[in-house]
Amino acid sequence: MPDPTRRSLRPFGVSVFTEYTELANRHEAVNLSQGFPDFDGPAAIIEAAVAAMRAGHNQYAPSPGLPALRRAVAAKVERLYGLSPDPQDEVTVFCGATEAIFSTIMALVEPGDEVVLIEPAYDSYAPSVAMAGGTVRWVPLDPDDLSLDLDALAAAMGPRTKLVVINTPMNPTGKVFDVGELAAIGELARRHDAFVVCDEVYEHLTYGGRVHTPAATLDGLFERTVTISSTAKTFSMTGWKVGYAVAPPALSRAIRMSHQFVTFCTPMPFQHAMAAAIDGSDDFYPELLAEYDERRRLFGAALEAAGFRIVPPQGTYYVMADITPLGVDDDVEFCRMLPERFGVAAIPVSAFYRERRMGRHLVRFAFCKRTEVLERAGERLQTLRRVLG
Repeated sequence: MPDPTRRSLRPFGVSVFTEYTELANRHEAVNLSQGFPDFDGPAAIIEAAVAAMRAGHNQYAPSPGLPALRRAVAAKVERLYGLSPDPQDEVTVFCGATEAIFSTIMALVEPGDEVVLIEPAYDSYAPSVAMAGGTVRWVPLDPDDLSLDLDALAAAMGPRTKLVVINTPMNPTGKVFDVGELAAIGELARRHDAFVVCDEVYEHLTYGGRVHTPAATLDGLFERTVTISSTAKTFSMTGWKVGYAVAPPALSRAIRMSHQFVTFCTPMPFQHAMAAAIDGSDDFYPELLAEYDERRRLFGAALEAAGFRIVPPQGTYYVMADITPLGVDDDVEFCRMLPERFGVAAIPVSAFYRERRMGRHLVRFAFCKRTEVLERAGERLQTLRRVLG
């Protein structure tokens, strides 16, 4: 029987996260591949979801999202960033940030349109563009300092450019785009009458005094920007899949049109719980950052002691590590043998590139795990240099 998969999807295969999580499970390895915490978020959020279920909030939610959650998101955005989105017309709730990204691309991209992706790029972006019939124009970050080549970005944009996708803080690099880079992207988007999709799911995790700046806060950019974030990432409830997008009314109408035919709505009790969580979160964000900064330092030191050369993350809960000091230069081969031989799972960074050669010397570890688990993983990795060398 011929392959029934549509041609646009065939090049992508199985998600890299599915592949390496299955490998970790098979060998009972410490799973530092997929970015989910191995601990629950605050107990009060769970209790709020249970209370919502017991109160009868178990039917369909409004497709754009529970009004209380949209109000909570709008209030948070105003408190933290000085924007004042209308919760009725400018905030939409999705089944996670990935669905928000997919619905946005499907809503805005026509066959033949071009979408600029900055690589290494989160692995859902390119398949979403392919399914919409668009074409990706790739712009790689500088491999040494992760700076954005603005000349290359300008060369990638033209009359067919519909979207520029920014991920800041960035998965897998940990890069936080600075105001100058965001302003330059915005100016090019205005010049070509393109939209900006800003994936900001790690907005509360920036280190070393760096500050997350939403692209939508820059002068003249709100009107052409879809800002996407995730309560699941922030509150360590990734299985709940509650994300949201903030956008001006015309863009919100478009992405809601797409969303209603993808999942229609997000589970009602989880929306009630996340509305309560966001309303009471001002003290939570600094505590979250302090805990992850400690994990970042602990596991980064363990990787360096094991012989890796790390790329210190400016944000997110991932760290990229160079495997060449260990005498290895193939990230896929390394990540496939790591769970079985050393009891730890990671992700090959080449999976985030269009051309595998660009990232094949790097692997990505997720440090969103309990401290004792990170310590156990670090201990297992200490034998790498001796065995591989």
